[in-house]
Amino acid sequence: MLDYLIKRTVQVLVVLFLALTTVFFIIRLSGDPTALFLPPDAPREQLEEFRKALGFDRPLFVQYTEFIVNAVQGDFGNSLRTREDALQTVLSRIPATFQLAFTALGLSLLIALPIGINSAYKRNTLFDQTGVAFTVLGQALPSFWLGLILIYVFAVQFKWLPTGGGGSFVHLILPALTLAAYSVARFARFTRSTMLDVLRKDYIRTAKASGIPMYKILSVYALKNTLIPIITLVALDLGVLLGGAVIVEVVFAWPGLGRLLMQSLLNRDFPVVMAGVFFIAFIYSVINFVVDVLYAYVNPQIRFK
Repeated sequence: MLDYLIKRTVQVLVVLFLALTTVFFIIRLSGDPTALFLPPDAPREQLEEFRKALGFDRPLFVQYTEFIVNAVQGDFGNSLRTREDALQTVLSRIPATFQLAFTALGLSLLIALPIGINSAYKRNTLFDQTGVAFTVLGQALPSFWLGLILIYVFAVQFKWLPTGGGGSFVHLILPALTLAAYSVARFARFTRSTMLDVLRKDYIRTAKASGIPMYKILSVYALKNTLIPIITLVALDLGVLLGGAVIVEVVFAWPGLGRLLMQSLLNRDFPVVMAGVFFIAFIYSVINFVVDVLYAYVNPQIRFK
């Protein structure tokens, strides 16, 4: 087990290194950010002096080496726009993003599990066909388009909910529903297919023959074994929700990490972008690591493989 933990830890570190390296060189392709912070008529000498102060006059490889050395120590530099610590700026937006992601995850499970279970139990009925169509539609709709439609209907037409922003529960409803749409479709589809496999097992037939009520078979015997692979999917989907919140946060002006990253990209605020990418990659890697370790602990065959 110790060898497995060491191997997975090394893999997490490699993923973080590759993510930071890739993003570092990609954002450098967007151009020199110094022109964004000075007047358009600024003399060339002032531009060169500002570039030197920010360290952009040095060779790219030197900048990259210094960045990696500092990143290992948790230092991503200061924001080019606000001059505040980049990592602290990112961490200040994490609570709002976590609130949105976990709310969307809870809504996804609350809606998807009943749909998936009943679709499997009522296979090939109108309910099942409607549920399957719903899952396909949920996975096909772009989140930004769905968000705009929800804003138009519930905020503009009916005026029931605010168009965006943060600060209260009502501001959370539309962004959470938009972010949860894809996960609802994914969870419902996966729950249906897993439940269909479980309902074909011999112990389910035995339970039916014993006269146990169907609701008890579904809620106790079948659901218990269906949840094992679903828990894995939920854990991995949490990372997807954190990353996918970027577009939703921009559409609804939600004050989270995704909106901060988008603004930083437009402003070419490299330190904030790098700190944000590092945090998202770190969270996603840790979630994968924990899931793999738990599976290895439960199933020794995985450790041997």
